Amino acid sequence: MLRIHVGAIIFDYGNVLCSSPLTAEIEGMAAILGTPVLDFQQSYWRDRLAFDRADVDPAAYWNAVAGRTLSTDEINRLQEIDSASWSHPCPVMPDWAKRVRAAGIRTGLLSNMPAPVRDYIVQCPWLPEFDHRTFSCDLRSTKPSPDIYHHSLAGLGVSASDALLLDDRVENIRAAEALGIHGILFTTPEALPHELDRRFAIHVPLVVK
Repeated sequence: MLRIHVGAIIFDYGNVLCSSPLTAEIEGMAAILGTPVLDFQQSYWRDRLAFDRADVDPAAYWNAVAGRTLSTDEINRLQEIDSASWSHPCPVMPDWAKRVRAAGIRTGLLSNMPAPVRDYIVQCPWLPEFDHRTFSCDLRSTKPSPDIYHHSLAGLGVSASDALLLDDRVENIRAAEALGIHGILFTTPEALPHELDRRFAIHVPLVVK
């Protein structure tokens, strides 16, 4: 089978470059609101895309999650925990992204992310350098809308057929593929090497310990 050569790899952030929030962090936010964890998680995700698009500011978002008007202190505490909860690096993936770029393949970051989280994670010392970064809060658009993919491609200076997207959401991969971008649904670092080797000529080994 002829394997595909690509000039750029576009990385999703959440659950690809970073790990999921810790249970203690989720419980901590729920405790501030005095809400059961399951109820909190439902409320947290209900309006998250609007927050990612910067359609609402942090106060409006957290008030909606709480279902009441929160104090400034409560909002600040929630936002601090929330931002930190998305800063835990996924094992091996950030290092692989660095090595991919060092090997001459352009790299992009494409993430649905609200502005406070963006401001926090760009300061993380483990976050790799990218040739281009696209954040939904800057573009006022979220995956799977086509324009956010076009923004990433334009920033990287590559055509759709020359790019590979790694993302943990099926709908985001399907939208990318509809535009001609190659996609791999990311599940775990352990599963990725097989899919890369099967379909793509990317000669940068991903070693999972």
